[in-house]
Amino acid sequence: MRKVLVTGSAGFIGFHLSKLLLAEGFQVIGYDAMTDYYDVRLKERRHQQLLQNQNFSCTIGMLEEFDKLKSLCDAEKPDVIVHLAAQAGVRYSLENPRAYIESNVVGTFNVMECARELGVDHLLMASTSSVYGANEDMPYSELHKVDAQMTIYAATKKANEAMAHSYAHLWDLPTTMFRFFTVYGPWGRPDMALFKFTKGIIEDTPIDIYNNGDMFRDFTYVEDLVKGIRLLVDAAPVRPETAADIPEGDSLSPVAPYRVVNIGNSDKVRLMDFVEAIETELGKPAIRNYMEMQAGDVPATWADATLLQTLTGYKPQTDVREGVKKFVAWYKDYYNV
Repeated sequence: MRKVLVTGSAGFIGFHLSKLLLAEGFQVIGYDAMTDYYDVRLKERRHQQLLQNQNFSCTIGMLEEFDKLKSLCDAEKPDVIVHLAAQAGVRYSLENPRAYIESNVVGTFNVMECARELGVDHLLMASTSSVYGANEDMPYSELHKVDAQMTIYAATKKANEAMAHSYAHLWDLPTTMFRFFTVYGPWGRPDMALFKFTKGIIEDTPIDIYNNGDMFRDFTYVEDLVKGIRLLVDAAPVRPETAADIPEGDSLSPVAPYRVVNIGNSDKVRLMDFVEAIETELGKPAIRNYMEMQAGDVPATWADATLLQTLTGYKPQTDVREGVKKFVAWYKDYYNV
């Protein structure tokens, strides 16, 4: 039985990935800090579900606690590491940038050190569409330059990509970075738009709509996302002999077993259409509070997910209305609405 260490296993994406891996017969070792960035009870409920499976175990600890993380890795010796734990949130990075350096830079370095010492078959780590920053050339391709990040959150994720490339090159460590695009779905984070909009509409409180609603996002349903990650586990990059061996459109490094992959729906959805889908599902209108663009935000994201499909044969495709319907059903059940 293959062992996978999932950092951030009590998080939104980590929970869904762990659930999928367990269903496919993997042994999953979870590692999560259970920080109070949002309601810890939601994280605890996720872990409780996973613990119903005998092939799941978890350790509570910070990524910055290297000795604890290393002890777990030495004891369990996972074959694969999927590093999802991070200080998330674009807007919170304006208020508490230090948390992002400590968790996303120092913490990720600790994960890479463990992966190097173990010599894992594959290290997969989460990046974000936010690394594309001020780039206006869409859809975003893994081959685009990403040198203009607009928040410290995005900057830490770009740093992770650079750090990971150096480790892949120096230690021949097969590494895949995947860039997420506006992930949503059941068990989502309370700080995310879908959760806040649903809660506001139900409670008849205003919802904040930035840039006066003139925004587009590539909304990616969480079960589509984790299926993409699962398939990438089996697509470990191999260092090419020469740059000429790299297929056209592949982000594979010419000097390392390292690749960046977008995971998105490849569909640009207007923010107001997203709001209207929630209103339709709840059967009532939102009280809309239109606002200016927030610092560090971008007006649009849109993924070119061709490489994911080339590598895995898979393409995320859940329609946003269907995804919103599933989230609202979960929200009503979870909060007894």
